[in-house]
Amino acid sequence: MVAAYSRGNIWRTLKHPMLIGVKTWAVAHLISNGDLGSIVLFGSVLAWAVYDRITLKRRTDPGAPPFPVGGRRNDVIALVVGTLLYLALGFIFHPIVVGVPVFGAPAY
Repeated sequence: MVAAYSRGNIWRTLKHPMLIGVKTWAVAHLISNGDLGSIVLFGSVLAWAVYDRITLKRRTDPGAPPFPVGGRRNDVIALVVGTLLYLALGFIFHPIVVGVPVFGAPAY
């Protein structure tokens, strides 16, 4: 998701890295959670991301402000910041807010 704002070759390849991140997040949660509430929540977020990507292809004005596109430096920034945010969310935020550890969770 960081690559959406630190535009480089990742952004150039994916076009909409934030939507790719949302779709990946929703699919991962659908795979790991099988209860009805999770299916409705994560399934609807996934459906929205798919719908938004399809409509972005058809829009003449994508609505986002123009960001300058860099190169590998922005890709490195996106990877480092994205990895740090991922680890912070997994180790700190998720266990405190959701109550379920992401890493080292017991297998059922």
